[in-house]
Amino acid sequence: MKDPTKVLGDDAMSLLEKHTIERLKSQFFDLIETESGVFHFQDVLKSMLLTIRETLTIKDVTLFTCHAWKDQLSVEVSTDEKLISVEPIVLTNDWYDLFQTIKFSSTTAEFKEYDVLIPLSTQGRNLGVICLIGDSPYLEPQNVEWLKVFGKECTSFLQKAQELYKIVLEEKRYKQLFRVNEKFHSTMDMDAVLGEIIYTLQEVYPSFTYYLMLSHDNDNHGELPIKELEYDSENISAMQAYVTGTIQMEDSLFEKRSVLYAPLKGKQGVYGVLEVIAPDSLVFPSNEVEFIKLLANTAGSALENAQLYQQSKRLIEDLQLINETSHRLNSNLRLTEMMTYMSEQIVQSFDAEEVCFVTVSPDLNSTSVLAGSTPFFETDKSKKYIHYAVEKLKKENDSIFIGDVSLPGIEDQKYRSIMAVPMVQSGVIKGLSLVMHTKPYHFSFETFKLLQSLIHHSTLAFTNSMLREELEKMVVTDHLTKLYSRNYLDTKVHESLDQDQQGTFLLIDIDNFKCVNDKYGHQVGDEILIQVAEIIKGNIRDGDIGARWGGEELAVYLPRIPLDVGLVIANRLVEKVRLMSSPSITISCGVSYWNVENPDNFTNLFKRADQALYNAKGTGKNKVVVQEDK
Repeated sequence: MKDPTKVLGDDAMSLLEKHTIERLKSQFFDLIETESGVFHFQDVLKSMLLTIRETLTIKDVTLFTCHAWKDQLSVEVSTDEKLISVEPIVLTNDWYDLFQTIKFSSTTAEFKEYDVLIPLSTQGRNLGVICLIGDSPYLEPQNVEWLKVFGKECTSFLQKAQELYKIVLEEKRYKQLFRVNEKFHSTMDMDAVLGEIIYTLQEVYPSFTYYLMLSHDNDNHGELPIKELEYDSENISAMQAYVTGTIQMEDSLFEKRSVLYAPLKGKQGVYGVLEVIAPDSLVFPSNEVEFIKLLANTAGSALENAQLYQQSKRLIEDLQLINETSHRLNSNLRLTEMMTYMSEQIVQSFDAEEVCFVTVSPDLNSTSVLAGSTPFFETDKSKKYIHYAVEKLKKENDSIFIGDVSLPGIEDQKYRSIMAVPMVQSGVIKGLSLVMHTKPYHFSFETFKLLQSLIHHSTLAFTNSMLREELEKMVVTDHLTKLYSRNYLDTKVHESLDQDQQGTFLLIDIDNFKCVNDKYGHQVGDEILIQVAEIIKGNIRDGDIGARWGGEELAVYLPRIPLDVGLVIANRLVEKVRLMSSPSITISCGVSYWNVENPDNFTNLFKRADQALYNAKGTGKNKVVVQEDK
């Protein structure tokens, strides 16, 4: 028990109270640098405790402060350095008795080493507790009234220090907000805007966790903490913030954290959601909400400006692409050159992996892949993709945009993103463009709209090119058999004689054709000519030339083909005509050959084939005869 003589008298108490408070106030004002506006909150509180320790001549002083939004009591400052790292105390209802009266001892483990606990409360709000350790007359129970006055003055001092700190902190934050605003409006780079949001929050709230929740239309921006904002997500609060454009809160007692969802809102819409997670918090601090809201709104406006700028830039690029493509397509390109150019443009501009151009019959039941499409469409695996696109076009009669397609009957389906746009001329579907990528949701809706516009502006050029080539083909094609004309054959043989190393010429005559006409009529005779022409077309290469020579005579020129191969082809034609024609007929074939060691001219080449044909006809028909001598 302390010596009662050490108990202070009324006059001494009054004098000491006044002296202590004056010293505290003096320390408080000394720590504020009025010229620079710098305010060190922790230094002020530490000086406050040092002053108390010195004035009361006690061992140690510790200040516990309340964090209402965390529902915690933690050590703010102490003259005993080892107490700074003490774990915070979670406040339950049992703890609130601590703030009712001054206590001269405590049975709780957290406070049992302290001699006096002085609650700091004002207007029903608990600011904290000052805990004193020491053998001093000031700490006697008889001085409880003085300690109440002392506690009241400390409360006032702490309250004012907190208010001043809050003002300084707010000023700092709004300076940061002003800096951020300047940064936002000095760039049109989406990555820079998003990065600045995270940087600012990390600077202001280093203990918080942040995520930017953006729709999948946005690319993943480097190392930024970005989550995909999914419309079927279980995160209801995030979706409410996105849809309503208002801040949403989510408090979790189990996880001991509070989450704020702030919409990144501009004038024209919401561009994402900022998720801010406050750890060890039961309720998100209300004074922080306004700052985060302002930051999110500022960021939303900046994102909107950046997005509008990117859209404008993209629109200009799209128009340039359409203009350049239209100009190129109208420069009399051949159809294959045109398709090749378009495929290359779409692969480059749309980041596509496969591009195909397909022509369709009026009933959409027959399709043909145009040369110039990417190589995948030369394989059988491509047929199911084309069939799927055409069937869907039949049903919907509109363009197709699917982010993650699943084709029936394909186990190892490679391509997931599909765009298909019909080529329509005068209300009639002439074909379609099919664009694919292996990655799901690879193409954005803006890309799809651009493809529609590009195909729309290109269809006329496609149609004109196809018509032009059809007209050109009609000029050099026999109307009945659809084989080339004799003039076209003459031209191509002359070119081959000038450019190639060798070639084989076949002259074909339908045996007893006059009898066919007399027996079955000229209509059947025409059908026989067509059958033989189809057999010829089905047994030669694309570069070979099948032609109608005149009447029932047909001809085939095989550039760069040696005589032995030419004879194999000739014999195959004779055999297939005999087996496949209806009514059954036969043909005779005369063959001539040239090479660079034995150069020739077209007249001699024809004469030798004609002589060979004559010999075939004169020796029983239905055979191949070769005339090698000049």
